[in-house]
Amino acid sequence: MASFITGLWESVFQPGTSPQLILATHLSFVALLITLAWLIFVTHGNIHFIMLFIIAALLWITVIWFIQELKSAELLSNQELEKEEDKTKETEIEPSKDSKASTTATEKKSNSTKSRKA
Repeated sequence: MASFITGLWESVFQPGTSPQLILATHLSFVALLITLAWLIFVTHGNIHFIMLFIIAALLWITVIWFIQELKSAELLSNQELEKEEDKTKETEIEPSKDSKASTTATEKKSNSTKSRKA
């Protein structure tokens, strides 16, 4: 139990997900849904608790989907990201010094004053 809590605490400071974090997420949602189901039973089907149960269940499904998407995505470390950035900087074509920007802004100054009728 102590190693689970330690692993969970350390996973907070690391990028990505860890098995401890995923397990804690699932246990939290199970506890929430059990609590809401008990409240639905005790209150004889209060519509508010039914809606909260549905919202919590949909949120849990969304979190499961997001975790699966994170697993399927290829995450890069900071060093790999820096290497890719260096490669893109090397391959960029620098603009030539002879070419000038062809965009010029023309300013129109109006000396006329507009009068308002009172």
